[in-house]
Amino acid sequence: MSDASADGVLHGLGAALLGVARALGAMGLLAARIYSRILRLAVDRDELGRNLYRMGLRSMPIVVVTALFTGGIMVVQAAPLVNRLGAHGLLGWAAGFGTLREIAPLLTALMINGRVGANNTAELGTMVVTEQLDALRVLAIDPVSFLVAPRYIAIVVTLFVTTVFADVLALLGASVAGDLMLAVPPATFYNGLTSGLLDVGDIASGLVKSVLFGSLIGLSSCKFGLGVTGGAPGVGRAVNGTVVASAAGIFVIDYFVSFTL
Repeated sequence: MSDASADGVLHGLGAALLGVARALGAMGLLAARIYSRILRLAVDRDELGRNLYRMGLRSMPIVVVTALFTGGIMVVQAAPLVNRLGAHGLLGWAAGFGTLREIAPLLTALMINGRVGANNTAELGTMVVTEQLDALRVLAIDPVSFLVAPRYIAIVVTLFVTTVFADVLALLGASVAGDLMLAVPPATFYNGLTSGLLDVGDIASGLVKSVLFGSLIGLSSCKFGLGVTGGAPGVGRAVNGTVVASAAGIFVIDYFVSFTL
């Protein structure tokens, strides 16, 4: 590799690292502003309720479908090994361990990121482009208290609650698939699930991840939305940045939480 090529690679790597550092710094500053409003209870309750409905309740259909088929897929993947070893009594434990610790919070976060995070960025970005945020400031209305903090709280609560539902529905889907594919009765499946091989830490790991994933999606979507420049094309770039950054961050957080819990 020539010196010019090496310099170009190092320049690109340095620029990428600086971009990541700037994004993380901006998200940290935004988090400080959001939590200062939350601690002072300076959050618009009506806006919070509207966002909980839009982001939470209206996301349930896709979460239900994803969770049910996720549970079934886990049984499909485990079926050859279960039949080979005759470990039908451990099917519930295997499905529960993978679902509660990893699959349900991870897939739910990715679905919410694609649906809620992208939409939140687009809405905030459009408000920036059309100068609606400037109009709020002229009216002495704090945009963080009125728009940003309620959306952040709604995303975190939505992801936590939908992860709980996804856990239950994925295990239901796994038990049905186990009965249909492996002739493992639901009673045997749930006995394996509650046999003591799973503990509270396995459940807590997935729920902790859901809160961290929700916080990341909330901060990322709000940061990219508020930072839109360049009109309508800028909104598109911001949406793309939100989805990519949040998805990458979800896997990074998942690794470190799985490593420590």
